[in-house]
Amino acid sequence: MGRIFFCGDVHGRFQHVIEAVKAHRPAAVVFLGDLQSPQALDDVLAEILDLTDIWWIHGNHDTDSDADYDHLFGSTLADRNLHGRVVEIAGVFVAGLGGIFRGQVWAPPGQFAFETPEDFTARCGKGNLWRGGLPRKHRSSIFPSDYFRLAGERADILVTHEAPSCHPHGFVQIDELARSLGVRATFHGHHHDRLDYSSHRERLGFDAVGVGFCGITDEDGRVIYEHTISSQKRKSMRTSGA
Repeated sequence: MGRIFFCGDVHGRFQHVIEAVKAHRPAAVVFLGDLQSPQALDDVLAEILDLTDIWWIHGNHDTDSDADYDHLFGSTLADRNLHGRVVEIAGVFVAGLGGIFRGQVWAPPGQFAFETPEDFTARCGKGNLWRGGLPRKHRSSIFPSDYFRLAGERADILVTHEAPSCHPHGFVQIDELARSLGVRATFHGHHHDRLDYSSHRERLGFDAVGVGFCGITDEDGRVIYEHTISSQKRKSMRTSGA
């Protein structure tokens, strides 16, 4: 079985991913949101499109601007969005839930305010529409309709932007979705850290992996690439006392 690489929030930085693919030749790469591609994603990754399969979910910052949105959702890789579906990738069934929980839509553990994007669009007012539909910001909000549609599926791995409850800012709802899917592991981005979740394995019922800022982790949880602070940045931090 070919290996799958899971890439943490790159925020416009892709060179380390390109280099890792050339060095290791994984069967597939899955971005965990907040790509913020500076150009159309297929143009940025042109060097490796023939070397691996590219998949992604969106993060909250992928709707920060028209360009952030269009470079991702308008690219020729738009159909590689895993959000709200299960896809077989390199022999592994991967489910995806992009975006974040937002109070205007759904702030767990509270009751949701709107079940579907259509519900929100119908009530948000014409002046708030974006390109005639859902406001751009909420195109990276998690709607219950997407969540519950996934809950009826089966998968081996769940990728999310939000974290499960083992993270200090995670959600039990991600745990419940993972268990409903019957996954063996989850991978998430968003928080730019990689915490040790091993003590939560029995409680959760699955392995959870947080992939840090610009990090790359394979499907077995091995770190392929870990972003490090530059020496200049370290010097600046020491000088400032941070």
